[in-house]
Amino acid sequence: MHRIAKLACAAAAVTLAASACSSNSSTSSSSGSSVNWSTVTSASAGGGMSALIAAAKAEGTLNVITLPPTWANYGTLMAEFKAKYGITINDANPNGSSGDEINAVEHDKGLSSAPDVLDVGNSHALPNTNLFADYEVSTWANIPAGLKNANGSWYGDYGGYISIGCVAAKVAPAPCPTTFAELLDSSYTADYKGKVALDGDPTSANAAFSGVWAAALANGGSLDNIQPGISYFGKLKSDGEFNATGDTESTIEAGSTDITVDWEYLNSQYASDLKSKGIDMTVAIPTDGLYSAYYDQAISKYAPHPAAARLWEEFLYSAEGQNGFMGGYARPVEFAAMQSAGTLDAADEKLLPTVSGSVSYPTAAQLTTAQNAVTSGWASALG
Repeated sequence: MHRIAKLACAAAAVTLAASACSSNSSTSSSSGSSVNWSTVTSASAGGGMSALIAAAKAEGTLNVITLPPTWANYGTLMAEFKAKYGITINDANPNGSSGDEINAVEHDKGLSSAPDVLDVGNSHALPNTNLFADYEVSTWANIPAGLKNANGSWYGDYGGYISIGCVAAKVAPAPCPTTFAELLDSSYTADYKGKVALDGDPTSANAAFSGVWAAALANGGSLDNIQPGISYFGKLKSDGEFNATGDTESTIEAGSTDITVDWEYLNSQYASDLKSKGIDMTVAIPTDGLYSAYYDQAISKYAPHPAAARLWEEFLYSAEGQNGFMGGYARPVEFAAMQSAGTLDAADEKLLPTVSGSVSYPTAAQLTTAQNAVTSGWASALG
C-alpha cells in the first residue's frame, strides 16, 4: 500500500484533555467517573457509545496517515466521518507505505501530530503488535477469526485480490493480459515493453509485496515460497517489460504504466475514473495467481487522540463504513455477516470483479519468511 519535542499536558479537572495532550493522560468525565481512553478496550468499557462520541468530539481531531482519497474510497469515508461528528482529520503522508506508518508511530510518539490510527498491510501488522492498543469494535463478532488479532491489537478492514489492469489501446496489437503467464509470452514482449508496473517497492509497500506473492503462486511458488515471484519480476525486467515506476492513476493517465499489477479495488477505481477521460482500462483477476489479503486497522498505543481513534474504528466497522469501502471497489471484512443480514449495498456489490477459485491466507511465520526473502533478494533479482 502507498503510505510515511514531546508535549507536556496539564490534566483538566472536569473535561477531556485538549488534542495537544499526550495519549497517556487523555481522560473524560463519564457518569462522574474519569475514563482513560488510551486503555479502553471497547466502547462499553468506556461507558458506551455516547460517552465515546462525547470524548472524541471534545478531542476534536483525528490523525490518520497514508490514506490517499482514491484508495478504497477513503476520501468519502473521511468526509462522512467529519460531517457526522465534526472532528477534523489530518491525513499525513497520503502517498506513503505501510512501512512509513510504522516508522511514524515509533519516531513521532509523544507529538500531538503523531498517528492515532493506522491502516497497514497484514505483513506490517503482525510483527508490530507491541505498538498497538487493544480495542474491540462493537461489531467484533462479524470479523472472521482468522482476520483479527485475538487481543484486538489489529483487525482486517477491507481486502481484495491482486489483479492485472491494462490500457488496451497502449498494448495493441497484443491483447490485455489476464494471467501472469501471458505477461511472459514472448509473442507479446515488444508490445508490453516498459509497461508492467507494481504499486511501489515490495520491500516496503504491501500492495507491491502482494503482487510478487501472486506471481509466485502463478509460477510454482506457494505461501511457503515467494522466491518464484521475485524471479518472475526479474525475468520481466530482463525482458524489458518491467517498469520500476510505482503505478498510480496519474501514471496510468500519463501512459507511464499501462499494465498494472495491483489490488482489484485500486485498478477498478482507476478504470472508473479514467473512463470519463476517454481511457479504456480493463481489470482481470488472474486465475493462475489468485492471491487475496486484507489491510488491517490498528490504534496506536501512543495515540494523541485516543477517543477519536476508537470512534473512527467504530465508524469504519459499522454498516455505513463497511459499505463505504465497497463503494471504492474493496471487499469489506464483514462482507459475509452483512450479506446474511441484508445490509450490503446491492449496487456496489455488483461492481466487484468476478473471482473463480478459493484462496488461503498466509500465517505470521509465512509472512515473515516471505518478507525476509523479498527484502534480501529483490534488488539483486532486478539488477
